[in-house]
Amino acid sequence: MGRLEGKVALITGAAQGQGLAEARRFVEEGATVVLADVQAEAGALAAKELGERATYVDLDVASEDDWRRVAAGLDAAHGGLDVLVNNAGILRFNQVQRTPPDEFRKVIDVNLVGTFLGIHVMAPLLRDRAGASIINISSTGGLVGLPAVASYVASKFGVTGLTKSAAIDLGPWGIRVNSVHPGSVDTPMIRMDGLEDEMFDPFVKRLPVSRLGTVDDVASMVLFLASDESSYCTGSAFVVDGGQTAGDLGLL
Repeated sequence: MGRLEGKVALITGAAQGQGLAEARRFVEEGATVVLADVQAEAGALAAKELGERATYVDLDVASEDDWRRVAAGLDAAHGGLDVLVNNAGILRFNQVQRTPPDEFRKVIDVNLVGTFLGIHVMAPLLRDRAGASIINISSTGGLVGLPAVASYVASKFGVTGLTKSAAIDLGPWGIRVNSVHPGSVDTPMIRMDGLEDEMFDPFVKRLPVSRLGTVDDVASMVLFLASDESSYCTGSAFVVDGGQTAGDLGLL
């Protein structure tokens, strides 16, 4: 306990799922956490449940004005920021030839532009804070192609590349930047319209670790990268996928 004692963290997409699990772990480890989302009711309730070291703010990650408003609030309340987790993201299913251009742009705006804006606006608040860390949530879809999610894959490959360039640019400011690449993690996003466990069986049987990931699997990696334990890690991709990208058990 206490691995993030005294640190101030902002987590986007924190009203539910993976982001909420990260916020919970951060609070448990001593951080003051700002949960940001567009789901105001769920986000405010989550912050209340996490206790006095958690607060909620409305944030559309695709809006530069929203980011600047949140940055001003953080500066006024805390005098800076120690950890930024760019977790917010959306997923749309469509083969590339059937993807409407507006849908493609929407996914890019949230997943990639939203991550860029977070880095761009928040970097001055992170500058020269001891152990400053930015964690960008990419995906296995930011490492390999996946069917029927071309917009998502394009956005997450972008996050992977953005992370590496940002690590180089922000290193002189004392800011580390890394990406986390979850595989299929059991969240509302992949459950869609209430998919049952058996729908995932053909996929998980082909994994070396034959199960869906959990939000806590990912939160543990994010916690490591937020903490000073990862002080020599930057510009790197940390994979949490049960072996999905190691290769396909079913090929032979």
